[in-house]
Amino acid sequence: MKALFNWIDHRTGIRSLTKEALFENIPGGSRWRYVWGSTLTFALFVQFVTGVFLWMGYSASSGDAWESVNYIQNEMTGGWLLRGIHHWMAQAMPILLLLHLMQVLVDGAYKAPREVNFWFGVILLKLVLALSLTGYLLPWDQKGYWATKVATNLANLVPFIGPEIQKLVVGGTDYGHHTLTRFFALHAGVLPALIVLLVVGHIYLFRRHGITPAEPRKKKDAYFWPDQVFKDAVACLAVMATVMFFVIWYHGAHLSSPADPSEPFSAARPDWYFLYLFQFLKLPAFAGNKEVWGAIYIPSMFVGLICLMPFIGKWKVGHFFNVGVMFAFLGGAGALTYLAKHEDVSGSNSAIYLKALLDNERDARRAIELARHQGIETTALNLLKTDPKTQGPKLFAQHCASCHRYDGHDGLAHSLLDAKSLHDLKRRTSSFQRFASSEAIHPDWLARLKGGAKTNDWQTVQAVLSANIEGSYEVIASTKFKEAPSAPDLKGFASRQWIIELLKPEMYISSRFFGGTVHKDGDMYRRFLNRKVIKYNDEEKEMLKLVALALSAEAKLPLQSNIDEADETLIKQGVDHLIDDISCINCHAFQEPDPDVEGPDLTGYGSRQWIIDFVKNPEHEKFYPETNDRMPSFGKKNILTEKEIGLIADWIRDDYYKGSNSSVTN
Repeated sequence: MKALFNWIDHRTGIRSLTKEALFENIPGGSRWRYVWGSTLTFALFVQFVTGVFLWMGYSASSGDAWESVNYIQNEMTGGWLLRGIHHWMAQAMPILLLLHLMQVLVDGAYKAPREVNFWFGVILLKLVLALSLTGYLLPWDQKGYWATKVATNLANLVPFIGPEIQKLVVGGTDYGHHTLTRFFALHAGVLPALIVLLVVGHIYLFRRHGITPAEPRKKKDAYFWPDQVFKDAVACLAVMATVMFFVIWYHGAHLSSPADPSEPFSAARPDWYFLYLFQFLKLPAFAGNKEVWGAIYIPSMFVGLICLMPFIGKWKVGHFFNVGVMFAFLGGAGALTYLAKHEDVSGSNSAIYLKALLDNERDARRAIELARHQGIETTALNLLKTDPKTQGPKLFAQHCASCHRYDGHDGLAHSLLDAKSLHDLKRRTSSFQRFASSEAIHPDWLARLKGGAKTNDWQTVQAVLSANIEGSYEVIASTKFKEAPSAPDLKGFASRQWIIELLKPEMYISSRFFGGTVHKDGDMYRRFLNRKVIKYNDEEKEMLKLVALALSAEAKLPLQSNIDEADETLIKQGVDHLIDDISCINCHAFQEPDPDVEGPDLTGYGSRQWIIDFVKNPEHEKFYPETNDRMPSFGKKNILTEKEIGLIADWIRDDYYKGSNSSVTN
């Protein structure tokens, strides 16, 4: 073995190189404050190694990028670990860079003859931030897409050449495939190459000039080996342990829903180390055409000031000025970051921001679930665009919720963890909870008492707290409508319970059903419910219940297919009652056309095709040719396509893939 080592040393000089590296003199001995350069080098090494392995599973295409990242995160063996290390180490690097920069400034290690090395460090800081920015887009998810779009729009503010720079960065006039490939080329090729060159140059100049000792020197000079090597190794292990804690805690790294250029993301924010600049640009001083000052001029002047620090620091007062400026910057950046987060959870638009996060989380989980269940034939975004559970409520909220409700809301509400008591509700509504807890509740969201008669009368959490009524509360992430509903609530539409409730006289004219429409004064209520049903005895009420079962069976709802099959005899009895005893066919067609009746055709009532036909044209002779109350003909007037109407119908009918119990990570 010794002979082999001698042979290698004779040809490479490895002994002298090792000796020079390990036995460098450290004035004043080893110190913990000297570890930051080594931790940064270690972090870069980890990033390069994990980045290469991630590259093997990644596809830099706007059509496949999200799918490939989802595969790495949720399918590839150990992929979540690999991606998690890469992500969380990227989060650690800006902190390590700032610590290293502050150590250099405080110790005066930026002064002559170390000016060039200091500038190398400043450039490295900018390159690492650029590396983070370009990496943010690569998953091609909603969060990264819109956050990067906001950030790169700032390039347009550069005087004279801003629009051309933006086109160069984006790869055209708008985001797309070329944007992703350019960012990937920068992230995986150009920037790492520049960083390696600068790191090599940085280390060379550092070894050339040696360590600037921290004064006062409390210990004798020592060699780099073994004391400083030990401290560096411990620091690197501490960084890795911290990263691994977050990797395991979050099971990798978050993957947002697939990027959708047609659906702006109101919670789009840059990563935390750019938040201070995001908040800085919100200051009134930079409103309107003055934004260029906050985005370009002032940051450029500050970077210029940093580059001049080696010359300013020649004098003692200049050194204190430099250190003071950096501490002031860190304090200001920290304060702006805090204000940005505080505004997100407590500001005027905080309810919208927090709701957008929940919406995105829901879509992300659904996309992952669908990808696992059926694969991705075209694009990941198409999975959501063709999914009734995702697209149905969005279309309902956009086109139907101005009149209808879905369990009292617009269909896009999130059911949150119930508040066990009024105190629990109040506790979870605090600003601190909104800042730190996933169980937080915004005061503008909605709550209602649990138990007793269930109504759709949601109140804002703030109003509930003001009313001070003790009890357990249901809570949803949704905002209250300014106006009451003017059409039926479609939660459970055509189900047995929905129809049973509909046929109660007092419920028919309530806001849950037709209380806000002209039908509250129609023949159904005046001649049937309020004249006959209200006087029914127990036997007749049971007969009406069987009619409800028969009508509901017409819908062929997936959730009650088993009980419909089991109650086949009762359903047949209900059909007989509907035709012969209650005589619904006097006003409604059933199982065969009848041009002489005025009420809606009950054949296939609540079925997918019935809903599609009704939404397409409620004024059709089968429905309300004379008595339609304000409902637009969504299909006839080309407001919605038949495919979109079908998505709404499937969602209302609960007819979509429900998912399995298998866990997914996003």
